[in-house]
Amino acid sequence: MTWHGGPLAGFDLETTGTEPLEARIVTAAVVEVARGAVVDRRTWLADPGVVIPAQASAVHGISSERAAAEGRPVREVAAEVADALRDAWARGVPVVAYNAAFDLTLLSAELRRHGLAPLGPLGPVIDPYTIDRAVDRYRKGKRTLEAVCGEYGVVLDGAHQAAADALAAVQVATAIAARHPAVAVLSAEELHGRQITWYAEWAEDFEGFLRRKGNTEATVDRDWPLRAGLAPRATGTPPGR
Repeated sequence: MTWHGGPLAGFDLETTGTEPLEARIVTAAVVEVARGAVVDRRTWLADPGVVIPAQASAVHGISSERAAAEGRPVREVAAEVADALRDAWARGVPVVAYNAAFDLTLLSAELRRHGLAPLGPLGPVIDPYTIDRAVDRYRKGKRTLEAVCGEYGVVLDGAHQAAADALAAVQVATAIAARHPAVAVLSAEELHGRQITWYAEWAEDFEGFLRRKGNTEATVDRDWPLRAGLAPRATGTPPGR
């Protein structure tokens, strides 16, 4: 069975910010899809332990007050989300995350912050953001999840709600496979490996672009789906969130 014909576990975080080594989890979702239907959906609301900036609340709709009143301790949430991903991989179910390097790095940073076990070997991971950039490199326009949903005819009902974004990531991944046979025929493990290369190539190109624009010391992390050693990135945070 091809990777897109079997179960897939969509994963998404909504957070306090856009820097994965500093931001904290606010909401999370793992949504398992099989044969186009949702078969399991887990969601979490965390109290991140820090103030949620107004600009972040404006995106996902969760205020500091609500998170403190209704959310569970972020340490518990991070542990349970990590367990859900480990369980998917143990069952041979690929994890699909849009801009996976952001979500998986942020989750891993939370695990380290709270003294929890590392996420462990990652994979297979399927990242529609990375795949779409590789297979349709010269398409103009934004590469946000909303924009790419529009490109592939996926209805995103409730953007920036973790469960909606997790489901949309799965649907975009399968839509990419339907449009691009060269992606569809790969095994999940082969596709994971290709994405490591594709992401590194994109990062090198993006770094060159930043330097040509005048940021001569710009560096863009080339590691996917997790920053090596969770080392801080100097400059050049990728777009797409």
